[in-house]
Amino acid sequence: MVYTCEYESPLGRITIAASEDAITGLWFIGQKYYGQGLPKKRIEKTTPLLEEARRWLDLYFSGKEPDFLPPLQYGSTPFRRQVCQIMLTIPYGHTMTYKAIAEEAAMRLRKENMALQAVGGAVGHNPITLMIPCHRVVGTDGSLTGYAGGIERKVALLELEKADMTGLYVPKEKSAASRHRVESLRC
Repeated sequence: MVYTCEYESPLGRITIAASEDAITGLWFIGQKYYGQGLPKKRIEKTTPLLEEARRWLDLYFSGKEPDFLPPLQYGSTPFRRQVCQIMLTIPYGHTMTYKAIAEEAAMRLRKENMALQAVGGAVGHNPITLMIPCHRVVGTDGSLTGYAGGIERKVALLELEKADMTGLYVPKEKSAASRHRVESLRC
């Protein structure tokens, strides 16, 4: 059985899903791929595991690095699970490029190389946002792209973690030549 509850974050409401044993989903309501993999038959009920996830989110949104991670379960392809495992190694307040993830995935899967588009797809379909920190993945050139929760949230999450934003930017209209510095997003 899958249980769900909602969490009110400073960046919008979040739906959390869990089985008896692990967190299986965490999405900002309305984000791209919202609820992907969430069965139609589920029970809206707070369980001890969902309370643990809420405690994790309380710590995270207070600007502190949580010192625990609830058990996670994400069903998908072996490749996507591998990408999620790599994202779990990105330290709080740091970033990693899609290229670095592709290189690490290729090494772990004993492949010569890995397509960046495949990595981008796996990152974008991350079913447990925040806990599996896809918001910490950036383009090799520093572009802040590809966050299913929206670029504004990605910027806000990196700022919350006090990540070094030097060299990071939000591309305008998919044009790599025209850069819109992250500083211009701040009020």
